[in-house]
Amino acid sequence: MDAQALSISGFTPFTTIDYPGKLSAVVFCRGCLWKCPYCHNADLQAFGNGEILWESVFAFLQKRAGLLSAVVFSGGEPTAQATLPAAMREAKALGYAIGLHSAGMIPERFSQALELADWVGFDIKAPFGNAYDFIAGKAGASEAALSSLKQLLASNKPYQLRTTVDPALLSKDDIETINRQLAELGAPPTLQQSLNALA
Repeated sequence: MDAQALSISGFTPFTTIDYPGKLSAVVFCRGCLWKCPYCHNADLQAFGNGEILWESVFAFLQKRAGLLSAVVFSGGEPTAQATLPAAMREAKALGYAIGLHSAGMIPERFSQALELADWVGFDIKAPFGNAYDFIAGKAGASEAALSSLKQLLASNKPYQLRTTVDPALLSKDDIETINRQLAELGAPPTLQQSLNALA
């Protein structure tokens, strides 16, 4: 697949928070199969043509090689696009570390991207099971996410597990269940965002 076909609707040229310990740029890919009610990037959920060309992003990365350390592919859900690995390869060829933000909703695509990623920020939506499918708004979401998470854990690549906590959807008991399930998989606890909302 041609990297030029990557649909991009956002680009952050400098950030210190999207890849731990590295100054990075972030590419926001369009499209997501899930409809989480609290989505921070709901405007990226719809598939379609992006407003930013990969060609222009790549030109920027060429100029900043050696000044920036990493490129993070986020979204939306970046693995929803079959062209993602091609873009990751091109960025990697410039010497950048590659970060991936993903919910693991397409295990086969996640596997391809994981091979190229140097670090992964993985979103855990809910306790695995029916609650996961409910929050994602998609049947089979829990099974897909769990499959991708197991791939990530087996890869031995650096990662961070994150959960956005909407108190209308997740309780403290839910967070405890998530962390118990992660412990059973040999994973560390999820880092909760907005957990103080449950205090």
